[in-house]
Amino acid sequence: MGLLKSFFGQTPAKHEEKGDAFVDKKDWGRAKIEYENALIALEKESPGDEESEIRIQDKLQKAKEALAREHRQTAEDLMEQEYYEDARELFQLSRELTQDPALISAIEDRMLEMTRIADRDVQADLLNRPVGNHGAVLTEQEDEYFTALCGTLPKEMQAAYFSYGEPFKSGYMALNRGEFDLAVEYFLRAIEGNPSPDSFIPLELGTAYLNLGNLEAARGLLETFFQHHPNALPGYQLLCEIFWEMRAFDEAEALLDKCPDELKHSFAYYLLRGETMFHAGNYSEASSFYQGILKQYGWNEPIARALAKVFETSGDFQNARDMYAEIMSQCKSCLTHIDSFIKRKFADTSFELGQHSIPVLEMYLSLAQDDPENASFYYQRVGKIYASLGNEAQARRFESFARQAIGEDSG
Repeated sequence: MGLLKSFFGQTPAKHEEKGDAFVDKKDWGRAKIEYENALIALEKESPGDEESEIRIQDKLQKAKEALAREHRQTAEDLMEQEYYEDARELFQLSRELTQDPALISAIEDRMLEMTRIADRDVQADLLNRPVGNHGAVLTEQEDEYFTALCGTLPKEMQAAYFSYGEPFKSGYMALNRGEFDLAVEYFLRAIEGNPSPDSFIPLELGTAYLNLGNLEAARGLLETFFQHHPNALPGYQLLCEIFWEMRAFDEAEALLDKCPDELKHSFAYYLLRGETMFHAGNYSEASSFYQGILKQYGWNEPIARALAKVFETSGDFQNARDMYAEIMSQCKSCLTHIDSFIKRKFADTSFELGQHSIPVLEMYLSLAQDDPENASFYYQRVGKIYASLGNEAQARRFESFARQAIGEDSG
């Protein structure tokens, strides 16, 4: 398939030379990328070259430490200016990169300080809130949260959502917090106050019903909703989910066939078609469909993720791993952060293929920091990789860490 052409297109030595050049320029981020690519290329071309691996690993860690200190300083500056969310993200990146205990401790102290600041703000807000209003009057903080939730909606929907009043706003926030029963209560009140048949409220009420498993009620709302909003893509997405849950795949296909032409050339529409094939168990059809989209339109990460999921679910771990690697490569080339989900999928598919290597081991260690709730699983994998490499002492050590993590979670 050529999925890894950009990932493995150069020799380990060439990647290492590029990394050295970036170090000279103090461009730590790009140096890190080149050293990582050098290790991956080395694993492919010369898996037994321990001397080169140790040398590149050492250079990689030095680049990571320099990048961690750089991120930490930027985060400190942002924190001083009270841009806490941006600061937190950079502190987390720095924490992920470094192995320096002093730096780790300093970062964790600063993140704890930001958590305390946020807690004080929430407590102050609660103290100032009228007792017993049950969401009748929203606080400034809640208004900001609602505005943020609406930020990704089309302008027409944003204007409508702001016009529906406080019960709808409270319901929409409850829906996004996963409080579905409460959301239904608020949305029903909102419908009473906004009886217009062309309201968007049934769309959100249907979402709450879907999450509560009340599929017939959700379906009825959506089918009525389409009478007034035949071009609303979110409605097609939700009704498709309802049909998938009901295993009514033919009805989902029929719905998508009736979709307006202006929606049929969007990636969101392509994803709905592919997901319908996937949920129906037509993996070969879904993979061919997604590959055709990528070939015709070029790179699209949501389509690539969907294709990787199809490969993995059907047991084609090699193609799944290649696709996750390509997603990671695209993130690196754009200098964007690789999310934990993709890192885990790459590591898991590599592990399933028997690629029990140091880069995969290090990825699991990184995931244990990113996703502490699943640390026990990651440590188990690290222990198994060490065992397969013949390092029984480290294998036992990480098996112990895995047991400790389970104890901490249960405690």
